[in-house]
Amino acid sequence: MLSDFGIMLLFIVAAFAFIGGILLFGKLLRPDRPGEEKLTTYESGEEPVGNANIQFNPRFYVIALIFVLFDVELVFLFPWATVFGQATLIAETGGLWGWFTLTEAFLFVGVLALGLAYAWAKGYLDWEKPQPKIPKIDSPVPPELYQRVNERYSR
Repeated sequence: MLSDFGIMLLFIVAAFAFIGGILLFGKLLRPDRPGEEKLTTYESGEEPVGNANIQFNPRFYVIALIFVLFDVELVFLFPWATVFGQATLIAETGGLWGWFTLTEAFLFVGVLALGLAYAWAKGYLDWEKPQPKIPKIDSPVPPELYQRVNERYSR
């Protein structure tokens, strides 16, 4: 007879075997016909031009983090509403449970609004299109060689 840990280990091994089997089945089933167009770099609908070693605007990351923060926090309101919106608890407390939970929800959303106001006041939500800073380095490779490589792979 297996112990509880043995059963869990068996489930974990079965999960990895299932995932590996599905990936192997997919590799055997799907067509593999790479072409020149399929192998090109393509991001955000624009073909890359020039050197990729430029600085990205950190506002991309700040806005993404702010979005994730508020998105995840607002998702917590749904389980909160189901747990605290029980009619039996509200009836047993004479309506005080409903007022308590409503106050708690307003405090929660108020803290989120305060965080949003702080990010807005600090200018984290302002969007400015920065001019990319092209790095200037001394390279032993001549620029014409880079241009030929770019032309070769841009076809």
